[in-house]
Amino acid sequence: MTVVVAATMLPWFAGRFWCQYQQLVRAGWERADQLQREQQLIADQARLRERARIAQDMHDVLGHDLSLIALSAGALKLAPDLAEHHQSAAGDIRARAAAAVERLGEVIGVLREETDTSATAPSNSSIASLTSEASAAGLTVELRVDGEVDDLPPVVERAAHRVVQEALTNVAKHASGATATVHVTHTATGTKVVVENGPSSSAADQRLRPRSGGRGLIGLEERVRLTGGSLDHGPSDGGYAVVARIPHTPSPPPPPLLPSASRGDELPQEHRRARRRVGRALVAAVMVPLVTGALLSGALMGWETLSAAQSVLDPRDYARLHVGQDRAEVERFLPDRQTNHRPQTAEPTGDGTTCEYYAMTANRFDDRSGDAYQLCFRKDTLVSLDTITP
Repeated sequence: MTVVVAATMLPWFAGRFWCQYQQLVRAGWERADQLQREQQLIADQARLRERARIAQDMHDVLGHDLSLIALSAGALKLAPDLAEHHQSAAGDIRARAAAAVERLGEVIGVLREETDTSATAPSNSSIASLTSEASAAGLTVELRVDGEVDDLPPVVERAAHRVVQEALTNVAKHASGATATVHVTHTATGTKVVVENGPSSSAADQRLRPRSGGRGLIGLEERVRLTGGSLDHGPSDGGYAVVARIPHTPSPPPPPLLPSASRGDELPQEHRRARRRVGRALVAAVMVPLVTGALLSGALMGWETLSAAQSVLDPRDYARLHVGQDRAEVERFLPDRQTNHRPQTAEPTGDGTTCEYYAMTANRFDDRSGDAYQLCFRKDTLVSLDTITP
């Protein structure tokens, strides 16, 4: 009965466990995929917002230039000494410039987010004014500028301005007690901006990386990437450093970095841990039934060996038995129990005749293993005794 119950219930329990574990693993993978999609969505939204800010900056620059072109074309059209076909061309230029301004405004209106309340930096705002405003607000800021700043491209100037602005904002948020250093280096080919702060004096500001998801840094990476430059940021000497390298000559931006899950066959660390857990669970699901079966088999074999030892009739005691003895006299030589192995032989028949079987040996490796003594009684009298070999 133990073997039947174990053989029936153990596979069912193993199947139920494996089914539930597979459901948990599937739910874990779905959760991991969802978190990865959410992270990618947050990064994409930050990049789109930064692109919209860049588009607004371009609207300010191009809108102003196109308006001046339209104004100049209008004045040229009204010149009295200009030929008629030249006046017509000037009018056409004025109309096209005005239409371009309107279309540019429509495109920027679509790109801008209505919920985004952050304003772009004014055209006359400089890095020096940013550091002055930060110092006036209570932040300790040191500014050092190396190189000539004349004829700096507007795109480079605005990108450097945004880098300093975002970095000082993060210092004010997450390391308000630290000293920030802004070092801007201008060369003939590019501009390097380094914003670095030391360790915070407050224990609550030890984590310098923004806890809001790092969207500002993602936006900075996109802005600097679109200029053909690069942005690096991370812990430095107990503080945090942001380093931007912006070329003066526009170049095609490098492709954006893909998430770690899509770089070839490399998987995120949580996925690798989940795979290891699945492997361990699979090994456990295979080994537990095997070990349980081995234990049950060992217990069964031990029980059978003990039972067989208690049913062995000693050959010397068997030699003392003879037909006609009373059961009470015979029972003095019989073991405590009969053997479970009953040979398939014909038993003596008659009124009230019953037969009992006792093992010759309990050793499985003995040649007599499986042989038995057959003792038959009729009315408590031994009527026959024989040796049975299967």
